[in-house]
Amino acid sequence: MIRQMLGLGLLGFVGYKLLKPKDRAANAAYADGQPHDYYTEIRDAGPQAMRDPPQGEWTEIDENLDESFPASDPPGGY
Repeated sequence: MIRQMLGLGLLGFVGYKLLKPKDRAANAAYADGQPHDYYTEIRDAGPQAMRDPPQGEWTEIDENLDESFPASDPPGGY
């Protein structure tokens, strides 16, 4: 009886951990202190607004692409 109760409790805990909503503050796109909410989810442009710094040199093309996202229009700095 005790084993069954412990098993059900463990199953409930594992199910809760798997099904609970994810923490939105840990979003990979946002640097610490960047404001974001559930509805907009658009961060500021530029490497200073990214959680992880760029791997290579940040170029003007990178800046143009980052500023245009998520719009469907191409960057205008060409």
